[in-house]
Amino acid sequence: MGKTQLAAAYAHQALADGVELVVWVDASESEQVTTRYAQAAYLVNVPGFVEDESAIANARAFLHWLAVTPRSWLVILDDITDPDAMQPWWPPPSASGRGRVLATTRRHDAILSGGGRAVVNIETYSAEEADTYLRERLTTAHAAHLLDTQANTLAKTLGYLPLALSHAAAYMINEDVPCADYLHRFTHSSARLDELFPRHADTEGYGRQVAAALLLSLDVAQTCEPVGLAIPALRLAAMLDPAGHPRSLWAGRAVIRYLNAQRAASSSVDGPSAVDPSQARAVLRLLHRYGLIVDDAQAGSRAVRLHALTARAMREYTPGDALPNVVKTAADALTELWLGSHRHERDESAVVQTNIDSLEGCAGDLLWEVGGHHLLRWSGRSLIGHGLASAAVPYWQRLTATSERLLGRAHPKTLLARRELAMAYLLDDRDQDAFALLREDFPYREQILEPDHPETIRVDKPTPLYGCKSIDDAIALLEDTLAVRERLLGREDPTTIACRANLAIAYWRAGKTLKATSLLERVLADREKALGTRHPDALSAADRPQRWRGLSSGRWWNRWRKRLRARRPAPDPPRGPRMKTDHSAHRDL
Repeated sequence: MGKTQLAAAYAHQALADGVELVVWVDASESEQVTTRYAQAAYLVNVPGFVEDESAIANARAFLHWLAVTPRSWLVILDDITDPDAMQPWWPPPSASGRGRVLATTRRHDAILSGGGRAVVNIETYSAEEADTYLRERLTTAHAAHLLDTQANTLAKTLGYLPLALSHAAAYMINEDVPCADYLHRFTHSSARLDELFPRHADTEGYGRQVAAALLLSLDVAQTCEPVGLAIPALRLAAMLDPAGHPRSLWAGRAVIRYLNAQRAASSSVDGPSAVDPSQARAVLRLLHRYGLIVDDAQAGSRAVRLHALTARAMREYTPGDALPNVVKTAADALTELWLGSHRHERDESAVVQTNIDSLEGCAGDLLWEVGGHHLLRWSGRSLIGHGLASAAVPYWQRLTATSERLLGRAHPKTLLARRELAMAYLLDDRDQDAFALLREDFPYREQILEPDHPETIRVDKPTPLYGCKSIDDAIALLEDTLAVRERLLGREDPTTIACRANLAIAYWRAGKTLKATSLLERVLADREKALGTRHPDALSAADRPQRWRGLSSGRWWNRWRKRLRARRPAPDPPRGPRMKTDHSAHRDL
């Protein structure tokens, strides 16, 4: 974020203001701190300094001198990595009130705000600051010709991160590449961050490459409690929207199952230790303390966030064989989040959709390979449901093209996607495009229904509904259709009620009798309200629940068993396709 540069500017300003002693300390390791304190004690000739004493003893003498001296002083502790280890070496309050301590760190531990210390959060540049930096940096290097209309877009793409902007500016100067070309390389190439931010571009003296700096604390976090979960958790978070996702995602079954599998496979964990939601929550706080993510409950449905470049760096360092499992977990977790969310609340729905978009952008075709592409259809239907036809049309055009490429033109899911595209056309007042699209699909649907087609269901088996391969597929199709009709036509529309009745029948055939009778009773109430109690459709709906209850209670079987006993047993009917009944032959017999 440029925290070291800010501290350096503060140090120079302190010298300009007449502060008598400024001590700069690399605080990444406690040994370096004691060594620098001992050197300072020697240079200012503090009482109690003994040349032959250890660095620790002389460092303590220096801290005692800071507490009692009437002189003004400033101690800067740069890059604290272990706040607990730093506690004994924190400079004491000045008795004269003329001493100050300034520390920089990536950590967010509570201990940092204790002892009278005040925490100042350093964010990324604002859009204006980023634009100013780029213009000044390129102009100073006599490379103002590299500035173009894409400068603001480039700064936004880099997340306004000072570290990334400094490297990008140096790269453009070295290679004489304008902002637009660099932006294209960054967004449309397979180049890694280390290639886009090379080591020779470290002109600001950060001391490390961007990707390494972003993930600096990860290896340390991996060894902290809960041990072995920091890296798997950050891999998962890197697939989601950097702008944030809800904490509840981390309490879902998919995430817990994934973390358990990673814990079991970790060589750093002694013995099995099951991961539960409390440990999943603990790993979020661990990553937050080490500055790798932001976990902020006040942000609501976007409580868990991370910088886009941190996410990209993490994806680049994720092994290829581990990626499918991460993508599948992200898809399953978002599925749970979607099913458990209140989709009528636009803000909550928008968060889920942006996370689906992020997962698709990160995973690409891999999302289809692990069976997570149903999320894309849900997201597209949500656009239609919210009346965003102008956005739904290009979305479904892209989705149908991908489905045709990966699944095939005649695949049922491709045909479903094309039907949704036709619906988007209709809502966008493009009726001709909609009907032309549906007309193109007629041959494919006829092929699926063709008797000789290999996917057609044999008639000597119980025939599922609506040409589906199984009753479960029929139920899924009907539930989907009912949701669309309720959203577009209303709950009391006759076609919606008819679809609800068909779903009840499908439930009955699947053996879900309670669901079936409950849903059909609702159909009866709707039909009686809309059509009257004497209408044939209402009477039909009223008769069926009574017959179903009779069947489920056994009265049907008892009644027909008496009739069967009165007859001679008939031979078993031959297996094979059903045949038309010849009633005259029965009369002859």
